Amino acid sequence: MRKGNPRSGTGDGQPAGGVSRAGFQWRTVGWLAGLLVAIGAGCKTGPDYERPEVETPDAWRWKAAEPRDHVPRGEWWRVYGDPRLDDLEWAAMESNLDLQAALARVDQARAVARISRSDFFPTVNGAASFTRYRSSGNAPTPLGFTIPSFHVSQWSVPFDLSYEFDVWGKVRRGFEAARNRAVAAEAARQSLMLTLQADVAANYFSLVGVAEQIRTLEETIALRREALKIFEQRLAAGVGTEFEVERTKVEIATADADLGQVRQREAELGNALAILCGRPPSDFVVEVADRLPVPPEIAPDIPASMLERRPDVAEAERQLVARNAEIGVAKAALFPSIRLTAQGGFQSGDLEDLFLWESRTWGISPQVTVPIFEGGRLRADLERSRAAYDEAVATYRQKVLVAFREVDDSLAAIRFLQDRYTARAAAVEAAGNSAEIALKRFSAGTVSFLEVVDAASLKLNNDLARIAVATEQLNATVRLIKALGGGWEEPQLSQR
Repeated sequence: MRKGNPRSGTGDGQPAGGVSRAGFQWRTVGWLAGLLVAIGAGCKTGPDYERPEVETPDAWRWKAAEPRDHVPRGEWWRVYGDPRLDDLEWAAMESNLDLQAALARVDQARAVARISRSDFFPTVNGAASFTRYRSSGNAPTPLGFTIPSFHVSQWSVPFDLSYEFDVWGKVRRGFEAARNRAVAAEAARQSLMLTLQADVAANYFSLVGVAEQIRTLEETIALRREALKIFEQRLAAGVGTEFEVERTKVEIATADADLGQVRQREAELGNALAILCGRPPSDFVVEVADRLPVPPEIAPDIPASMLERRPDVAEAERQLVARNAEIGVAKAALFPSIRLTAQGGFQSGDLEDLFLWESRTWGISPQVTVPIFEGGRLRADLERSRAAYDEAVATYRQKVLVAFREVDDSLAAIRFLQDRYTARAAAVEAAGNSAEIALKRFSAGTVSFLEVVDAASLKLNNDLARIAVATEQLNATVRLIKALGGGWEEPQLSQR
């Protein structure tokens, strides 16, 4: 039996005090793990985020906005009661290519956030290798005589561990920034989807309005062609004039030109809807309603909290939070970093002895890196981060102000378009009565044919203008819904 050294431990490889080497090693690992947790719970550099103040109108009953982009917006377009519009909206959301690209950007941002989160954990790499080599028999040695050549085989299975302690919160701030960028990417997708839904609705209503204008022009052209036949018969009978015939031809040609322009607009709107729905225009057919729907009535008392649902405002604030966290990342780079590297594994000359306990190897190497001289790079990066934050603050405030402007513009448009529509409808009715009176007086021979033409043209122009105003009314309500974020929990729209 071997006798151990009383200073170093027992002859069986145990440290003094009766503790085995394995127990001593596990105690060391436990101590290091405790140190890791203690250091990882350290402070975070950089400022904590606070929402910047935004100057807003008092009439809006403004309160501090909190992003509510996560609240479902619902199928807001159903308020118009048109199943054809419902089908177009779903087709666009399923097949629009810009929306698919935005979804891919969201997935990228989420993956980047997961990459940033991995910095909280140590990295462990493993490998396996086999080496066999022959030494030189003529290699110089410090022993004064040559060493005969020999062959060596070595099996090795090492494991490498590396971990940087988040003493100053650099990792936490980095993850905070990446996480908010991911949320901002989702808000950007929601903003794009809301814009897509609004564009589909606006183009559809414009297409319905154009279809009404086309029917009005076709009816007018048909009536004028009938009138042309009558005037040609009158001329052949010697009771009419060439002026009546030629002037009627002018009116027909003018209406044909207007019809061609409107049909071109119809084709453009159909092509736009095809692209929005992710389809080639050549084989895309849109069915539209016979008439424009009645615009929904908007509640005039709209609180500012509605704007919290706007995804573009939420996106701007998420980006602002990310920029604020980047200040902490740049500031933490000015402080020393503490990294722990450890190696362990098994090494043996024979494969059958590789995983025996005596074949184990390990090593621990703490490292402290202090930035002594960087040529001003770290300070410049901190200044850049602060400037980027200031830019994000200005962008956020601008988004909020633009949101108020868009809502106010839409409300003003709805209010004044209603007055315009009422006036146009009255003008159409009066022009129709005027045309009938002029035709009767012409038949009685009391007025010239020119008055009949003028009255008919006036009625046509006002009728086309009335349809255009009705289309604008619907599109103004679409813009308002979009400006308010696409929907809300309590209905603010009602069908008249």
